[in-house]
Amino acid sequence: MKAKLPLAILAGGFFAIAFSHGFAASAPEEPPWVAPMKTVHSRFTGEAGTLAQFGDSITVSMAFWTPLVEKPKDMDAAAARAHSLVKGYLRLECWREWKGPRFGNAGRMTIRWADANVDTWLKALNPEAAVILFGSNDVAEMEVAEYETKLRDVAQRCLRNGTIPILTTPPPRHGHVNECRQFAEAVRKIAREEHLPMVDFAAEILQRRPDDWDGALPQFRDSPGDEYQVPTLIARDGVHPSNPSKWRNDFSDEALRNGGYTLRNHVTLLTYAQLIERVLKAK
Repeated sequence: MKAKLPLAILAGGFFAIAFSHGFAASAPEEPPWVAPMKTVHSRFTGEAGTLAQFGDSITVSMAFWTPLVEKPKDMDAAAARAHSLVKGYLRLECWREWKGPRFGNAGRMTIRWADANVDTWLKALNPEAAVILFGSNDVAEMEVAEYETKLRDVAQRCLRNGTIPILTTPPPRHGHVNECRQFAEAVRKIAREEHLPMVDFAAEILQRRPDDWDGALPQFRDSPGDEYQVPTLIARDGVHPSNPSKWRNDFSDEALRNGGYTLRNHVTLLTYAQLIERVLKAK
């Protein structure tokens, strides 16, 4: 696979075109978040190489991030370089130990939970950066205005702590297509206005599988194995990323079209590596 930026070039106008934050960017200008995040990082008082994971079941799962502690197979040059940089920088406990409610990730949660608890997490962990993904539960429980307000507030409290938030657009969900579009656009808006790094997971899913990302579709009903084994990017439950054993920790084009968690790991890795290179280790 050629080095690819997260792009929202999508069928049916599901999502608007989003700006990119990929590690392998070829444009001469640096991303607009670099200079502001250097200012934020100058206030940081904790340990370098700490990365928190704030989110719901899509984040607390050991299928997210933890597999990258081992070297994935079939990486292209850009991903391999990003992986090497991250492995050499990230503290070991942040790969697999920072999982569970006291670390800011738990199943069934929404941005309301983060809004109520982020100060506690920041005080306990004082992370250098934090990947943030809420939305899959939120689309069924609140209006986008509340989601946007609370997500922005969570991000701003991270910034005041000297922690750099890496926002992530929530993946599309079966039965909530219009809400998912609105919620993903709210994340892009916050990232743009607050000058934050962003992982456009939603756009990546729809770029690769614009018509059949949804494992709840009839053609996947008889796929062998459990709900996570469906050969597309969202599991048969229509909510969680898929995780077929055939493509776990595989960064090939085929795997990135069929393994939802692997795709999230891939795009998160590229963005975090760029943050390390451009801000966290910048002289």
